[in-house]
Amino acid sequence: MTGPAADATGTALPARERVAGDRAVGDRAVGDRAVTELLALSGRALPLLRAWAASDPDCGLARGLLVLATCDGLGDVELKDQLVIAHRDARAAGERQASLVYGVYLFSHRQYGLTADHLAAHFARWPADETAGLMLGAFRSSPDTAHPARGDALIEEQAACAGPDNWPWTSWLAATRAEQGRVREARQLSERALALYPRSGVAAHALAHAEHESGAGPAGVAFLDAWLAVDPGAAQSRHLNWHAALQSIACGDFPDARRRADTVLAHGDVGMRAAVNWRLLLAGQQPAGLSDPEHVRELLASPGGMAEVFHTFNLALALAVEAATDDLRALSRRAAADPRPEFHEVLAPVVRALAEVTAGRPRTAVELLTGLGERAGRIGGVRVEREIIQDTLARALADAGEHVRAAELLHHRTTARRHHTYEDLLLSTTPSAVMPAPR
Repeated sequence: MTGPAADATGTALPARERVAGDRAVGDRAVGDRAVTELLALSGRALPLLRAWAASDPDCGLARGLLVLATCDGLGDVELKDQLVIAHRDARAAGERQASLVYGVYLFSHRQYGLTADHLAAHFARWPADETAGLMLGAFRSSPDTAHPARGDALIEEQAACAGPDNWPWTSWLAATRAEQGRVREARQLSERALALYPRSGVAAHALAHAEHESGAGPAGVAFLDAWLAVDPGAAQSRHLNWHAALQSIACGDFPDARRRADTVLAHGDVGMRAAVNWRLLLAGQQPAGLSDPEHVRELLASPGGMAEVFHTFNLALALAVEAATDDLRALSRRAAADPRPEFHEVLAPVVRALAEVTAGRPRTAVELLTGLGERAGRIGGVRVEREIIQDTLARALADAGEHVRAAELLHHRTTARRHHTYEDLLLSTTPSAVMPAPR
């Protein structure tokens, strides 16, 4: 069994410094840089991964990480073939690399529950392995409701093991604290990670979440724009622009939110565009350019349309923006008939509530969403993304004349957030005036 590599003093080397084992120094240097950039979610990661895999074609880890970075664009046959080769070569390099590539296999095939279990075993053998940390998202994507809490505990343990000067683990811990709603800690950890490594994409993203919770508004937008200006091709560029759009909505700069949705988000970013536009509509504002309803219907009819509950929820938001009431009702019935609990127990009533809002029946939407309660968390995504369900309930309450209940629902936001123009508009006594007519 091979353990972590060590330098001449016997001190264990960080994962990103031992990725190429005993290979040539040049190949190892390329591999080190590639993994560092991948950990940072940098726009330079993919070219470096390709250069590493090309310079060392027998390195299973190089091939495996390249697959991890590109798996969404690979067909099933190519995905499997590449990972079979990667695992074969990784086994020759040692058990750690073989374990990492097997994790990539599970993760890239969206077997998130199995990935989470595999990572727990991997970290037990190779504590604080940064390369394995690239797949930590499996814990929150897993259908097992116990996995998110286990993932949080694991990240806390591994971050403690790595120490406060390890920027990847400090970044992941910051993201965990942001999702837990521990905003002050998330901000402090994000800022520490960025001080250690200013290009940490995970830390920048975690700070964006903390800024959202505190209603940073223009200050949050300025930080994201400045951070992205250094690396416009960063892996999260469009997603961080989405965060900036939400901050613009928070402070009432609706033209900026529409500009980002129209000029930065791509045609394929259906979920992010819908999330911006639905918020704008709930606040009584004109949306940005709308999606093509036929494109949304095609996505729903595709094999992946109902594969993951959060993906389907985003498609439902796109239908809601278009006021496609009949489509929403059909999707709600389809979700209700799905044997998966998160679909029939959570998604079905949420989609039906969206249909009722678009049909001008806010009281029915209120009943559906109020009855959902804490189960709404099982729709997937993260706090910032799920918050739109609460937004919809608040707007429905206001439109139904339940202004006191609506204000109570958003009290924690209007009192804790520096900028809350958006929340104020959700609570407005004037019904949403620009919602498209049902069709």
